[in-house]
Amino acid sequence: MHNKLILLFSLLLFMGCNKAPNKAITKAPKNVILLISDGTGLSQISAAYYYKNTPPNYSRFEHTGLITTHSSREDITDSAASGTAFASGEKTYNGAVGVLEDSTKVENIVEIASKKGVKTGVVSTSSITHATPASFYAHVTDRDFEEQIALQLLNSEIDYFAGGGKKFFQNKMDEINLFNSKKAKEFHIDTLQISPYESIKSHKKQGFILSDDGMPKMSEGRGDFLSKATMLGVEFLHQNDTAFFLMSEGSQIDWAGHDNDVNYLISELIDFDELIGRVLDFAEQDGETLVVVTSDHETGGFTLAGENYITNEGKTYSSYKKLEPKFSTGGHSATLVPVFAYGPGAEQFSGVYDNTDIFHKIIQLAGWTQ
Repeated sequence: MHNKLILLFSLLLFMGCNKAPNKAITKAPKNVILLISDGTGLSQISAAYYYKNTPPNYSRFEHTGLITTHSSREDITDSAASGTAFASGEKTYNGAVGVLEDSTKVENIVEIASKKGVKTGVVSTSSITHATPASFYAHVTDRDFEEQIALQLLNSEIDYFAGGGKKFFQNKMDEINLFNSKKAKEFHIDTLQISPYESIKSHKKQGFILSDDGMPKMSEGRGDFLSKATMLGVEFLHQNDTAFFLMSEGSQIDWAGHDNDVNYLISELIDFDELIGRVLDFAEQDGETLVVVTSDHETGGFTLAGENYITNEGKTYSSYKKLEPKFSTGGHSATLVPVFAYGPGAEQFSGVYDNTDIFHKIIQLAGWTQ
């Protein structure tokens, strides 16, 4: 019996040694990945549990919280004010990107982390000059100044970017093609496709701008751009085990909410959930990466209502057996937004707090304080 126990123990030990273990999670994150699903509230996330064919990756988180999202002047925020809150920890007015109430610049997390030798990147399914990604590198008084934002991207500390928005670099009103500028030459910019890592790893900086404005919808053939561009960014920024910060945005959940288009919304939400899965796979193996998933605001007043039906008596009831997702507005709402976190310091993201606290929690945990 004693010999059998020794044999069983040895077998279990052998099996354990042949499986690549996840690294133990460190106490403080070296890297941070912030995933933003624009326009996504709890009902949008809930849709993944009813319409996705595989288990939603949201279920893999143990630490969750809620944030308030109002801007400095309005109860309901836009993406610019909320993006600035995430990127700088400061409230500002709707439409403002990287500036305060008095229009003065506020330092963002990319600028702060870069001083610590941290590599940085942004990815988006909108134009890369859109309000959310712009909040992490630009400073303008109006989010619509996308040509100015494009110029500021090339002059920023960003090391990697991927998204749409080619027209803001090439077809400018002053007829200057920014791709020909001195600053643009510090980047290797690809306007055709996402390249394999081996072909970009030696570049100082890398950019992908693959559409004239926003990227195509999932229903129009965008494919796995969001996951592919994000994970390529992780590989590029994390070369030689360098610390990195990467923000990746699923932009078009918001656009679907504005359009009150259920099918559009669900396809974009499922694409974002796939991104979460890829990022969590990396973080679980890495052990030094904090992953934070949230949204800038909810869009559309979306709800997973029951389908209406009329009884034999002519009364209208809502079915408990069949869903009929509905919207209450074509704009944003003020509902609280969920936060999900994994990795070193993830427990700090539990509770109810303001969207500006996302910034403060990240830089304090990572040691990137000003």
